[in-house]
Amino acid sequence: MTTLLVGNLSSKTTASDLKTVFSAFGKISSMRVACDHAGRTRGHALVELEDRAAAIAMQTLKGVELKGRMMSVAVNRPLSVVRRRSARSH
Repeated sequence: MTTLLVGNLSSKTTASDLKTVFSAFGKISSMRVACDHAGRTRGHALVELEDRAAAIAMQTLKGVELKGRMMSVAVNRPLSVVRRRSARSH
């Protein structure tokens, strides 16, 4: 499984919108949309798909417009991995 970080989402984007877009690539194992206290999207979400489906979705959906915003799609890296890599480079 691969978790994708989907960013630059409009505050009008719903979980249903993302489900419609990403389910075209395969079965979504999990999805979490970050929301503020009013229930509006905070601009990013995590979507988990099978590895191959995630790779295809990432390549296909980068820069695609959804609700007036160009989505960014990348593989989500756990914070611990990001910290280890940046510590090595210093």
